[in-house]
Amino acid sequence: MDNAPILVVHMIEQLVTLGPYGMLIAAFLAGSFMPFSSEAVMLALMALGVNPWELIIWGTIGNVLGSGFNYCVGMLGKEEWFEKYLHVKPKDMDRARRFMKGRGAYMGFFAFVPLLGSAITILLGLMRANPVITFASITVGKVVRYIVLIYGAFFVSWLTKIIMA
Repeated sequence: MDNAPILVVHMIEQLVTLGPYGMLIAAFLAGSFMPFSSEAVMLALMALGVNPWELIIWGTIGNVLGSGFNYCVGMLGKEEWFEKYLHVKPKDMDRARRFMKGRGAYMGFFAFVPLLGSAITILLGLMRANPVITFASITVGKVVRYIVLIYGAFFVSWLTKIIMA
């Protein structure tokens, strides 16, 4: 377990060498129930000069595919499997269920929320939520998330330059 941070850093380095396709893979992992964050890959690729809109597009595609994976797992599974095999805690599932109550597929918009997002997408699959509305709302949420992250990074960079000047 002591090597876990080293492995994560190595994985991020490898994903960065793949350029925008690395962003796609990182976003897929982050969008699924796997514990991964695509932000480090995105920031490294931004620093290397990759077009921000390319990162938004590939990040969104990967993140939506990751959420789609969760949705399919939810469709195939039983709730008790999620804790046993996917390590999604019943507490997170209950919190997601309360959050989604009466809103259904439109709650896919919030799939970008850390920790809760995976539970939301798994529950949407388990509940057999309308796939068209579900994936439309997931996609909108993911696009907004990456646009905010990219422009937030630009703002921080600009502010740092002003402060250091």
